[in-house]
Amino acid sequence: MTRLIASLADIAAQYDALFVDLWGCVHDGITPFPEAIAALRGFKRGGGTVLLLTNSPRPRAGVEQQLASIGVPEDCWHTIATSGDSARAAMFRGVVGEKVYFMGEDHDQRFFEPLALVDDPVTITQVPLQEAEGIVCTGPFDPTADPSVNRADFLYAKQKRMKLLCANPDIVVDRGARREWCAGALAQLYAEMGGESLYFGKPHPPIYDLARARLAELGPVPANDRILAIGDGIATDIQGAQGEDIDSLFITGGLAAAETGTTDQPDPDKLAAFLAQSQVTPTYAIGKLR
Repeated sequence: MTRLIASLADIAAQYDALFVDLWGCVHDGITPFPEAIAALRGFKRGGGTVLLLTNSPRPRAGVEQQLASIGVPEDCWHTIATSGDSARAAMFRGVVGEKVYFMGEDHDQRFFEPLALVDDPVTITQVPLQEAEGIVCTGPFDPTADPSVNRADFLYAKQKRMKLLCANPDIVVDRGARREWCAGALAQLYAEMGGESLYFGKPHPPIYDLARARLAELGPVPANDRILAIGDGIATDIQGAQGEDIDSLFITGGLAAAETGTTDQPDPDKLAAFLAQSQVTPTYAIGKLR
């Protein structure tokens, strides 16, 4: 049974560390959420560790720069684990070959920068699709275009038995008031067409391994029952937490605001119906992080 709470402070004493999603929880891609910032600062003041766990395809340094550019202060978090770094580690271990076709926007070229996590990395070369051994996808070329525009390329790639490395399992994200497609939508389409997609962000285990490694850089890693995952993605943040056997706080006013009838808090009946349909049960729920 999911418990509806009024604030993070209601349950903070039960946990030593937070795994906090960013988009929809801490900011909307354009503007930080002041109440969320205050809640994370309060958790830190109580001695807790705040790890930002994001399905961003960017390296950790890139996410740090993005947070600074939109005004999320450094004093509300300790460290960051990104889907991008988890996927980069796999890429540099050669899981999709050495000659890769890159799908993404120009600003995601940092994905190919060297990564200290991998010993003896393979040399990655970006090539046209017809010369590639595999695909690296950080997102659509145009995040507003329907993923189906990639069908012809995906058909060719499937016939060549290429694997697609998905750096961000999210299907959509809300940038302010505009909804955009993410790499997860392309990976889903490729898999539906019979191709093989590889995932490294939430809800899949590799990003949680990276998160615990980031925590270990700061000190002892808390037991699972002392970690709380916070997010607005029922199929990513909450399902991932459930798979890792850690508690979760579902932010209903993000991606599922309409489905849960959330204004300040979710409509209890709509929330129950949404969770029943999703077949995922968060430990707690709240309208927004505060």
